[in-house]
Amino acid sequence: MFTGIIEAIGEIADKRMIGGDMRLYVRTGGLDLSDVKLGDSIATNGVCLTAVELPGDGFIADVSLETLAHSRFEELEPGEAVNLEKALRPDSRLGGHIVTGHVDAVGTVVERADDARSVQLKIRMPVSIQRYVAAKGSITVDGVSLTVNSLDGDCFWLNIVPHTAQETIIDRYSAGRRVHLEVDIIARYLERLIGAAAPQAEDETAGSLTLAMLAQHGFMRR
Repeated sequence: MFTGIIEAIGEIADKRMIGGDMRLYVRTGGLDLSDVKLGDSIATNGVCLTAVELPGDGFIADVSLETLAHSRFEELEPGEAVNLEKALRPDSRLGGHIVTGHVDAVGTVVERADDARSVQLKIRMPVSIQRYVAAKGSITVDGVSLTVNSLDGDCFWLNIVPHTAQETIIDRYSAGRRVHLEVDIIARYLERLIGAAAPQAEDETAGSLTLAMLAQHGFMRR
């Protein structure tokens, strides 16, 4: 589990395809590795990776075919910067929101605009996750916990404050950049729970999330 609060910017040192999947070497820059041991998890651009080697200046992880299919890791090249966050400890402060490190989809930056000292980003998302994204709700972009400003068709808008831009790789984004997206885990489980509890019907709305269904199960007032 992670919080979406980036701890350091690292870089890809090397990647190799082995037996059909990938072995990735990440230099971790200023990330404190003193409490990291083999088998620990480190989110890399929002993807939970397991450290299988600790060469001293970073970590080495194996990336499965499942992860490759839902991420842009095959596009990464040595020298590319990545967001890093160590796994959440029980005594840690939850500064962002609950992030699993299981990327749901890859989105695309379609527009970037200055907004006073902040930056606004418009990101296109695939249809598979659109129902989970809500205005003023949480979303993770390359491992960064962010708030959705508004929705615009198949896109959503973000406002990036100067601190976030400085402490993450987001300030390097431009139109066309592909990014990892993870939706709020609460939205996923809510749909699953209500869908499982709904009576079976023969029409296409069976098990789908509706306002009436939310009210029926006590999630909102009628």
